[in-house]
Amino acid sequence: MADQNNNEFSRRERFDEVRQIKHKKNRVKRWILYILLAVVLGVVGWGTYLYTEYKSSIDSLQQSAKITKVRDVSSLIAQGKPFSILILGTDTGELDRDRTGLSDSMMVATINPKSNKVTMVSIPRDIMTAIPGDEGTFPQKLNAAYSLDGVGASMKAVQNYLNVPIDSYALVNMKGLETLVKKVGGVSVKSPLSFQYSQATAHDYGPDLYRFHKGSTSYEYSSDNGATWSSSKTVMDGDAALAFSRMRYDDPQGDYGRQQRQRLVLEAMLKKAVNIKTLVDPSFIKAISKNAKTDLDFNDIVKIAQKYRGSVNNQVSDHLQGQGIMYDGVSYQMVPTTEKQRVTNLLRSQLGLKQRETGSQFASDVPTSEISTASYILSQIDEKFVQ
Repeated sequence: MADQNNNEFSRRERFDEVRQIKHKKNRVKRWILYILLAVVLGVVGWGTYLYTEYKSSIDSLQQSAKITKVRDVSSLIAQGKPFSILILGTDTGELDRDRTGLSDSMMVATINPKSNKVTMVSIPRDIMTAIPGDEGTFPQKLNAAYSLDGVGASMKAVQNYLNVPIDSYALVNMKGLETLVKKVGGVSVKSPLSFQYSQATAHDYGPDLYRFHKGSTSYEYSSDNGATWSSSKTVMDGDAALAFSRMRYDDPQGDYGRQQRQRLVLEAMLKKAVNIKTLVDPSFIKAISKNAKTDLDFNDIVKIAQKYRGSVNNQVSDHLQGQGIMYDGVSYQMVPTTEKQRVTNLLRSQLGLKQRETGSQFASDVPTSEISTASYILSQIDEKFVQ
């Protein structure tokens, strides 16, 4: 009998012990669930915060080009097809909503998710042009389209000039380049030439002087007009990147050289900008919204991030090569027909389009009294180019 009682007591004891263990396990499970729930809610909350920040910032980026386009860019992006974007750089200190400034630099970029490639072609801003809608003001420089009729006129002029559809635009304040480079943690760029540049004087002397070296990412800074220099650095901060991008007068290639350096900085910045750490940084998105405008909407940009992101890591650079002329006392660039056709073929092939003859010599119709002289100049340049 005593043995039976002892056995029952032992069973109850084991039962209580098992129940306590189960209770402890359940309590641990609940704590794990609470922690997981907190993490999930935190992620969702952060995601909601990011979404709100993103959408608000991207919505503030959007500004219509106010033109009828040849193709629907939203449809192209939704289908994951190649599309083009005209990149306009202004250097007025702030975005010119009243269009009082000229576009300082121009590039046509094609983004092709099938070939995973971004092709960027610099366009000379001084090309002799008849601005669509303002043909009576001929001759004008291509960058005057922005000041006369806004980004829509710039898009139409480049599209007509090359016979390549321009699907969208991005207007970038070059002054804001300082902030954007800072937000991505700086950029490393090999300089195509050796030069010094001070933003205070726009020459190779003065305060805040930077010194760059051909074929190297290294540079130095001097606050006292070159009397003393800092140790070499290889990662440009915003100020250094802006100085590197702005110099023109001491470059043997003039504006072409400056465009090349702007492309190099932009390419380096794009590669770092697609880093997930940068993409989830609300301050980076805000910095973009303060220094850029585009006609792409929130859904377009989200889909680009999803479908085209890999293309950014494979960038090809080119430029439309013109020749300088003086016409009626003003300097212009005229591009040989063979060179125009080469760039037209390049861009159309990257967009998956059939080859076509390049566009109008001057982007639009001009008065006969003017075009006869301008056409003669172009024919002479074509002959020299072929030789």
